[in-house]
Amino acid sequence: MPEKKTLKAARRDKREGKSPSTQAGEFVHEEIEHVREGKHGARSAKQAIAIGLSKARRAGVKLPPPKKGSASERTRESARRESSAGRRGTRRPSRTRSRAAEQALRHEGRRAASHEALARQARTAARRRPAAARSRAAKKAARTRKRSH
Repeated sequence: MPEKKTLKAARRDKREGKSPSTQAGEFVHEEIEHVREGKHGARSAKQAIAIGLSKARRAGVKLPPPKKGSASERTRESARRESSAGRRGTRRPSRTRSRAAEQALRHEGRRAASHEALARQARTAARRRPAAARSRAAKKAARTRKRSH
């Protein structure tokens, strides 16, 4: 179950008209924090991000599943299932399953949430995108950056 402040922040983002991926970013941030404070570990930065996105979908963020070919069929199916779970509303999670997942994550390392690991993940993710898309994103960032005058 996501923390109250995370849900609040995601709702604020939605109210402000921000994209679903920005809203989901709040949940990813929460997950990274959990790994950093030693609540549990993750095998990689990618796994920590995936857990955050999963929580976001289950909390009702309208985040579409990955496009065909960009992720495995299993991942896409899992994302679809999480989205429909988010639309249904929350039921009490299975205690046994939650505990098993938590136990498995406790065995993983904490370095997945280090600045280094996250920077490496961001770089490889950016490298996968075409130059035009990266350039567009940079121009948009420059346009929407707060002016300091």
